[in-house]
Amino acid sequence: MASKLWEKNVSATAEIERFTVGRDRELDLFLAESDVLGSMAHTTMLESIGLIKPDELQALLAEMRNILTDIRQGRFEIEEGVEDVHSEVELLLTRRLGDVGKKIHSGRSRNDQVLLDLKLWTRRQLRQVVELVSQLFTVLQKQSERYRDVLMPGYTHLQVAMPSSFGLWFGAYAESLTDDVRFLQAAYQMVDRNPLGSAAGYGSSFPLDRELTTRLLGFESMAYNVVYAQMGRGKMERNVAFALASVAGTLSKLAFDACMFNSQNFAFLKLPDDCTTGSSIMPHKKNPDVFELTRAKCNKLHGLPTQLTLIAGNLPSGYFRDLQITKEVFLPAFDELKDCIRMAIYIIERVRVNEHILDDPRYDLMFSVEEVNRLAASGMPFRDAYRKVGLDIEAGRFTPEKEIHHTHAGSIGNLCNAEVRAIMDKLLADFHFKRAEEAEKRLSEI
Repeated sequence: MASKLWEKNVSATAEIERFTVGRDRELDLFLAESDVLGSMAHTTMLESIGLIKPDELQALLAEMRNILTDIRQGRFEIEEGVEDVHSEVELLLTRRLGDVGKKIHSGRSRNDQVLLDLKLWTRRQLRQVVELVSQLFTVLQKQSERYRDVLMPGYTHLQVAMPSSFGLWFGAYAESLTDDVRFLQAAYQMVDRNPLGSAAGYGSSFPLDRELTTRLLGFESMAYNVVYAQMGRGKMERNVAFALASVAGTLSKLAFDACMFNSQNFAFLKLPDDCTTGSSIMPHKKNPDVFELTRAKCNKLHGLPTQLTLIAGNLPSGYFRDLQITKEVFLPAFDELKDCIRMAIYIIERVRVNEHILDDPRYDLMFSVEEVNRLAASGMPFRDAYRKVGLDIEAGRFTPEKEIHHTHAGSIGNLCNAEVRAIMDKLLADFHFKRAEEAEKRLSEI
């Protein structure tokens, strides 16, 4: 069994090791690429301040590139008896290079290592989420334009209320995503700060060049105060989780609407057949399972910020092992959300809309407000117009005029999709994905 990085002359029992290591060997595989990139930057910095010789640096970087290749090709694993990804990388370097492999930890703690790994990994994951949200936004706007003139009932209290349209319905979810991207942007900016050099939370007596590692890793800036850098563990995950939950909230509501509108009682739209399943007893059934599962998964993601708050919210400053548990709920959340967004893109692109909903007289009363407004526009006081139309409805004399003319911004006749697109384009342009991507590419090739 490999020794631990922290081990001196007392070994933990197998049961204590099982309990304390937990799922780290499994979950740290998520972080392996980030861990090696962080070590490459840190080692390059150590050479610049004279703690590693130039020839040692080249040997270390060459071996770390080999490890990086193994990770990217799925050949990397954390061996039995090795605590975490940091220990595995250092073990491999020491096996291959001898004592020089032990030098890479100078001026560093596993505390700032895992902080860095999480930030690099999360930065990459947020980019993928933003790109998928952008794709869903485009699909929703496309459908909004395609069905801009197809009317549908709008509801309040689940009662037929006023005219709406599929242009409005699809477009509403597109605009909702712009606010979600604002959350993602704030989360990305908080992630995009370098914690490396904070060590165990109190810095180091080595003259670390934190500005160099910040540049090498493509961060916007560093997390300056070393105590606060450590305080960011748990806080970073929670804040990112709020952004993920915001996207999940939009998807959950969209999924609920789509399931309801797909039912026979509404029949407003038809989901793709391959996104539905049948019943073992009822041959006519086509159940909207994909969107039902999307709704459930997204509702589960709503609870993620609360989970993280409960794990880390009552801790004082400094590092505590409680924070290890945040990985168990945080790391898998990204794949779950990305999967839901992909499903939404697939379905929304293929959904078919009922263009003859208003042929059904049950929706006639949704034009009552249009009649009140028509009378008010012709000079009748609004309250008198309201009363007249109400009495006509009760007496069975109301005949709807289904030609409507809404012109104000954001209404049926003026969707403002171009303006909403401009908001999204500006938000997307304010992310600095390229800087991070190019820095990581340069680093992996040095």
